[in-house]
Amino acid sequence: MSLRVAMLSVHTSPLHQPGTGDAGGMNVYMVELSRALAEQGVAVDLFTRCQDGGEPRLTDLAPGVRVRHVVAGPRRAVAKEAVPGLVLPFALGLFRHERAYDLVHSHYWLSGQAGRIAAFGWGTPLVHTAHTLALVKNAHLAEGDTPEPAARILGERQLAAEADRLIANTADEAEALRSLYGADAARTEVVRPGVDLRTFAPGPGRDAGRAAARARLGLPADAFVPLYAGRIQPLKGPDVLVRAVAELLRMAPGLRGRLLVPVIGGHSGAGEQGTVARLAAELGVADVLRPCPPVPQERLAEWFRAADVLVVPSRSESFGLVAAEAQACGTPVLASAVGGLPTAVWEGVTGLLVRGHDPVEYARGLLWLARHPRARATMGAAAVGHARGMSWRGSAARTIEVYEDALAARGPARAGGSRVGQGRRHAPAPAAPLSWRNEKAVARV
Repeated sequence: MSLRVAMLSVHTSPLHQPGTGDAGGMNVYMVELSRALAEQGVAVDLFTRCQDGGEPRLTDLAPGVRVRHVVAGPRRAVAKEAVPGLVLPFALGLFRHERAYDLVHSHYWLSGQAGRIAAFGWGTPLVHTAHTLALVKNAHLAEGDTPEPAARILGERQLAAEADRLIANTADEAEALRSLYGADAARTEVVRPGVDLRTFAPGPGRDAGRAAARARLGLPADAFVPLYAGRIQPLKGPDVLVRAVAELLRMAPGLRGRLLVPVIGGHSGAGEQGTVARLAAELGVADVLRPCPPVPQERLAEWFRAADVLVVPSRSESFGLVAAEAQACGTPVLASAVGGLPTAVWEGVTGLLVRGHDPVEYARGLLWLARHPRARATMGAAAVGHARGMSWRGSAARTIEVYEDALAARGPARAGGSRVGQGRRHAPAPAAPLSWRNEKAVARV
């Protein structure tokens, strides 16, 4: 291994199950990126806060990738609001480890604050990936949701000003860093996340693969299955989905007998427990919803293969890894046109995008998909090709280029991973995107 990177995640561990607590796409991102970096000659130590007195202090995650637990504050989970007070102890805890890192790569603003201290103390460059931005989230809050605090906004401004390089998931996020936070365009790089194409892949023959996946999951073979997979929190919009299901059944009451809506994910944040179930009961759609706990990646891929469409009604989304993963399994996506989702989803080709969060618009999209199985199949086939252009190998190669540039700007170039290809291009588009908004919805399916 010619380049050693200290990757930081203060508030959530890369070992945590995505979809639980504060674990989500960022956790998947760190694990998959680290593995792909190691395959290209970069040694990665993932530092996270010790949240369990019984946790091992060092865990081998993959060849060339280790998870190291740092004692900072109580050795248990704490409220996210309390984590800023643990940033300094976490950073100081890093200095108990050997000073053998060439570069620090922090994820999320809390880790970025610890990264500023560690990079200064070790005399290394700091590369920072925000994943989400407070000013963007505050502009898209759900009704009654709590805005991100001023301390976070200040911390993100510091990182935009001081990090040697900023990595954005999309060009839109890079523009937000520049326009909202004053980030230097010359130090802001776009690196699109990838997909684990070994885990997320279509079954043998789309229809046969869906039937087999449904049989294994105990789902009816003839059901129309819109799937939700993500944390249960206002930002992700599960309430929009529930209201959309109610509108869908109002538009097409005959669909009720074959509609099944799995909701896979854990509750995140105080007061969120049971919110989806209560809203579903209130709107009279509890019978078609199936709440499911978060599942490992291999099992999640099975759910994607079984679904007719993945619904991603997020109010803000840095990229939307779940949308890319579903497409890799051959499943089209119905998503909000926010953040990175218009990059992850090829509108009219691999899925449908909705402007705003009107449940009626989502219901119309679902009804169109329910009425056009051939269009779903066409989108699903295009989705597989689209996702193949989003490999973690390509993401890692691009990230290594960012590392090399940050190191070179600090002085004489150090040995690093070689530059490699960027992955495949998108699959060619069909002759014209499939139309759905101009078609009048009907009450029978």
